[in-house]
Amino acid sequence: MGRRFVDQRRRDPYYRAAQREGLRSRAAFKLAYLDDRFHLLRPGARVLDLGAAPGGWSVVALERVGRSGTVIAVDPRPIAPAPGLRVVRGRVGDPTLRDRLGPEPFDVVLSDMSPSISGAYSTDHARSVELVRSAHTLAVEVLRRGGAFAAKVFSGDMIDALVEELRPNFAEVVRTKPPASRAPSSEIYLVARGFRGVSSPSRGPDPLTAARPASDI
Repeated sequence: MGRRFVDQRRRDPYYRAAQREGLRSRAAFKLAYLDDRFHLLRPGARVLDLGAAPGGWSVVALERVGRSGTVIAVDPRPIAPAPGLRVVRGRVGDPTLRDRLGPEPFDVVLSDMSPSISGAYSTDHARSVELVRSAHTLAVEVLRRGGAFAAKVFSGDMIDALVEELRPNFAEVVRTKPPASRAPSSEIYLVARGFRGVSSPSRGPDPLTAARPASDI
């Protein structure tokens, strides 16, 4: 790790706040922003956190869904335990993952996954888009009607097409950049709400479908 990077991190107010508050990563502030703005998490919700290591988003989700909620964290890397957190070791795209998550649908699917950085921006952008596509494919399989999906992606010329891929499955899809995202970073977040699933007696409508739409940035 270069000295310049270390110095920049030490000056980062979100990194310092994460250290001060005992959070697992500064990314926790990104999910807090997404939830505060788009009301993704609520007491009793079932949440699937993809690419969860080291668990920063999972801890925020646990706090916000409360003891009556459920958070399942998925990552091939180990994740430190937390009260109420279920960890599934695996990769998104693994054909066995869906069965390992259990039969109950989720209210929210989150993805903070990032590709291995190659240094070639077009390659990294394309890889990040593919990760969102994989997460979206799984989300369509596991979300309950009215549920929500939020995923990180690197901005680039494939974003518009990616948004159009998500639109048929959701009532709204918006783009946002949390304040905790570093200014030079190309990362943005896609937030999709009001999943257009097939209704059934056990999967009633979700209040998210009635939420006031947010505008794209």
